[in-house]
Order: sequence, then C-alpha cells, then structure tokens
Amino acid sequence: MKSISPNEAHAVADAWILDVREGHELEQARLEDAHHIPLGTLVERLDEVPRDRTVYVMCHAGGRSAQATEYLTTQGVDAVNISGGITEWYRSGLPLTIGGAE
Repeated sequence: MKSISPNEAHAVADAWILDVREGHELEQARLEDAHHIPLGTLVERLDEVPRDRTVYVMCHAGGRSAQATEYLTTQGVDAVNISGGITEWYRSGLPLTIGGAE
C-alpha cells in the first residue's frame, strides 16, 4: 500500500482527497476541498471515486484510510493513504476548517 505524509499530500497540486470519516467527525475538523464518503458506504459509492487520477485517502488517524486505500487499490484505483490522517495534518500546521457543518 502506498502512503504519503500530510505535508506531501498538501504539496500535490489539485489533489483529489477522499475523507472516509463519519459526518459527525467532519463537524470537528475537515478539509474544505476534500470529498467525503464514509468508509461504511464506500463499496456502494465506489462509482463516485475517480479512476483517471490518484486518490489520496484520509481519516482521523490513518487506520480507516489504510483499509479504504487497500480496498480501492483492489478495485483498480490509484489510491494513496495519507499517514496519520487529519490528526497529523493538524499537527503539521496545514490548512483545515475547525467546527461548523459540512
């Protein structure tokens, strides 16, 4: 499984970021440009994930995104796990939105 640090992911121009956290987690902190598909609905919403570009997957700390990355890879998606999730993204001082609704 391929992984990338939050700093490396943030440096990718026009990165397609998939956030697999639950809705209530997005209310705490989120990336404005990320696409949200909770891990539990990823199988039925697979057609929403692009196949013609790299997909960078994130969750809270890296566990669920690793599962999603492995699944997407088996489905022919070029998926890369963002190690450490949004927790590490925040610790790295990268831009995110705190609070508010999706």
